[in-house]
Formats: sequence, C-alpha cells, structure tokens
Amino acid sequence: MARYTGAKCKICRREGMPMMLKGQRCLTEKCAFKRKKYVPGQISKKRTKLSEYGTQLREKQKIRKTYGMLEKQFRSIFQEANRMKGVTGDNMLSLIERRLDNTVFRMGFASSRQQARQLINHGHITVNDKSVNIPSFRVKENSIVAVVEGYKENVNILESIKLSKAINSKPEWVDVDYDKKEGKIVRLPKREDIIMNFNEQLVVELYSK
Repeated sequence: MARYTGAKCKICRREGMPMMLKGQRCLTEKCAFKRKKYVPGQISKKRTKLSEYGTQLREKQKIRKTYGMLEKQFRSIFQEANRMKGVTGDNMLSLIERRLDNTVFRMGFASSRQQARQLINHGHITVNDKSVNIPSFRVKENSIVAVVEGYKENVNILESIKLSKAINSKPEWVDVDYDKKEGKIVRLPKREDIIMNFNEQLVVELYSK
C-alpha cells in the first residue's frame, strides 16, 4: 500500500502543530516546527485564508497523518463510527486510539507511532500472548499488550520507556508495567483521553456532505 515516505517534519509544518512523528527529536530545539513555523514551500511565509471546505479537509488530514493512516483506512473507521451509538466524532477518535500501533506508542514502548509500526511488523509485540504483526489491529478492553521476551532489553525500547516516564505521557486507559514491558487496556479510550488539539466535528461535517 502507498504510504508517505517524505520528510515528516514537513507534515507538522503543513498542519500547523507538532505531531510527535519523530519521537524524542520533536521535544528538542532541533524540531523543524519550532524553527520554521510556516507552511513548507510557501515563499511569502504567510498563511492564506482557507475556505470552509479547506478548513475541514486540513483537519481531516491532521488527524489522519498524526496516526499515520491511509485515506481508505480513515474513511472506513469514520463510517464505522457513524453507525455506532453516541457522538460520531468521539467514536471515531476512540476507534483510532485503539489501533495497536497507537496503543504501543501510548504505552511508551515506542517513541513514535512509526517506530511502533516497525515493532509490530517485525513481530516484537504480542496481544494476549499471541504475536500480532498488523499495526491496525484493534485492541479490546482487558487486552494485554507486551514486548516479546527476546526484545525487552532492546536499546530503543528502553530509551522510549525512559522518554515516556520523563514526559509522563501514559494515558489513563492503559496500565503499564515497565519492568515486565507489558500493559493492559483497563478501559476503552474516551475523547478526554486524547490530548491532541483536534476538531473532529469538522471531519464529520466534511464526510457528511
């Protein structure tokens, strides 16, 4: 499947917010978003006023690129959220948060969602003691997500855990044992668990046209 392979810092600059796409680097002064707070490729370095459609589209792209999802995957989750009871935007974000790559990242076993996808693709992550190599796999309540035994002392895992502890980024919907390198989904994520500045209602309006 097609996936963006260009400079990730340009994504943050294009969406106008830091998206933690490069892990620890995003917290340092080397972060391109901190140094260049303007849209890439725009010579005047001035933002033009977006139309209503443009604003809705940018918000959808912001959410999709934050989680590293393809358009087809994103639309499929929206359609599922729209069929569920409750607020469609809240349902959509909850479903996205439950992706395994995001769960591994949020537990602190990876410094970025891309790194989490690599761990999963290479078979270094298990769910309920079964190896899962699909980043879009959706975790359920009481699921146990763990790093495989032979990879628990990997330097990248240890550095990611150290970073997670330093910035205290673990959400309340997971319970993590850093010594065992495993975590439990204690409840399904809610809208208030997502700290990113998203306006999901704009996405609902975009897809409702």
